[in-house]
Amino acid sequence: MKTILRISAFMALVLLLNPTAQAQSSGYTTGIGLRGGDASGLTIKHFIDNEAAIEGIISSSFRYRGTVLTALYELHAPAFNVEGLQWYYGLGGHIGFYDGYYYYRNRGNKRYEHRDDNIFGLGIDGIVGLEYYIREIPFTIGADIKPQLNLPAGGGFWNSALHVRYVF
Repeated sequence: MKTILRISAFMALVLLLNPTAQAQSSGYTTGIGLRGGDASGLTIKHFIDNEAAIEGIISSSFRYRGTVLTALYELHAPAFNVEGLQWYYGLGGHIGFYDGYYYYRNRGNKRYEHRDDNIFGLGIDGIVGLEYYIREIPFTIGADIKPQLNLPAGGGFWNSALHVRYVF
């Protein structure tokens, strides 16, 4: 958990001290697509200027049987001098509603079933990733790591994902 707090604090410092981050135009305005990984779902990204975007994610977790709404502010910068390839980083927050999950314990020949219900999650998120814009199709593909920290219940998670977006 300390590592997640340190990474989040570092990203916040970078955002505050260097908001332009030597970025160039992303080449598109809005992208809508699918995100697959630890928390799969729908994603929409909209650029508010040449290097800054707002991303919304509606995800579902199979483990916890719930829905999470995430909003992120992201800055983009060119990556490795490859046209169409950008890295991005940002901060945001999430709110989650979980139906709970089953877990089992075996003691001898008996199996005990437990269920946790109606879990509410609120927290902060960071994101770091790479995105490649394929102009001919028009799609983006990308990968990211999204650390998050749930505030009421504590606990941090590292979500990693791949995404594909149709852009216009």
